[in-house]
Amino acid sequence: MKRTNLITALLLTAVMPLGALAQQQAPHTPPAGTVANEHNLSGVQYPRIDAQGRTYWRFYAPDAKTVSIRFRGDMTKGADGWWTYNSPEPEGVGFHYYQMVIDGVSVADPNGISYYGMGTWASGIEIPEGLPYDKPQDVPHGVVREQPYWSDITQTWRRCFVYTPADYDANPSKRYPVLYLQHGSGEDETGWVRQGRTNYIMDNLIAENKAVPMIVVMDLGYGTDARPGAEQPAPGQRARSIFPEILVKEIVPFIDRTYRTRADRDNRAMAGLSMGGGHTFQTVMPNLDKFAWMGGFSGGASAVDQIDTVYDGIYKDTERLNADLYLLFVSIGSEERPERVRDFANALKRKGLNNVVYYESPGTAHEWLTWRRSLREFAPLLFR
Repeated sequence: MKRTNLITALLLTAVMPLGALAQQQAPHTPPAGTVANEHNLSGVQYPRIDAQGRTYWRFYAPDAKTVSIRFRGDMTKGADGWWTYNSPEPEGVGFHYYQMVIDGVSVADPNGISYYGMGTWASGIEIPEGLPYDKPQDVPHGVVREQPYWSDITQTWRRCFVYTPADYDANPSKRYPVLYLQHGSGEDETGWVRQGRTNYIMDNLIAENKAVPMIVVMDLGYGTDARPGAEQPAPGQRARSIFPEILVKEIVPFIDRTYRTRADRDNRAMAGLSMGGGHTFQTVMPNLDKFAWMGGFSGGASAVDQIDTVYDGIYKDTERLNADLYLLFVSIGSEERPERVRDFANALKRKGLNNVVYYESPGTAHEWLTWRRSLREFAPLLFR
């Protein structure tokens, strides 16, 4: 019996996260009125958040000399090997990246779920917004599929994530419009699903009849041209972005072959955040024969004094844009200097474009809450 108990204990030790194990070894009563961060591993109590948005942190590293939290500050070490930190002020609502910095080494928090952001593996803390639009509800749910495909342009296997609405598998004869939705710099094709909660946002909008059922494709916004004879960057220089070419020549045809799409411009949209917003404009403006709807979230807007020259002067052709582009949606957070995007939208309206929609997310900066809200506002306008 003793041998069995020992083996069980060893097995539990092997599979249990270090933070959870340490918390079990040293019981601690969390501050009253706080809840565990929703991005913690199961059973892990810290970090925590109170109703005002203040955060509370405990981290077990008895042999460390220094521990700090990236974007926050230094932690204080206790005699028991626990490091603590409490935010002096409430933090902003929404999802925020952080890393633990242990003796100068930045790592994702082993007590939390890891996300690819800032060009590395990071952790996330969520200050609750308190609204249901981006959370699972008691409604029919779509499916997110991980879809590999071969790229002749990059000479690599790539992958995209494809959201299909709840009725996709139940209605094998039905075809759907498609939204191509792109991440920002330092993130990848997982961002819109994991940090952006696209599937829940779409599930809820569709269930409330606020959005048309659609397929959403989220791909990797990077790629290097590896075809024979392709121009290569000089040493120390970055390769030019070829994602728009990959999307138009490879991703769209692949999706149309593989999924039940409505394969025409009237049923094809593209949007993206930050870098992905730039990719959207770079892709759609030269390809209005393939796309009729577009959105740039915190990205893609041109400076007002360049409007008449960018994209071969297309913004001067008001008649064509009003006919061919059914929606030009731009958005930005109120705390990320929104003037440029607002001025861009107003300038286009003054030119006579009647398809421009501007959305400003209140109280948010260059962050996922801005982009979740932007998708919530953008998707109901599509394919109507």
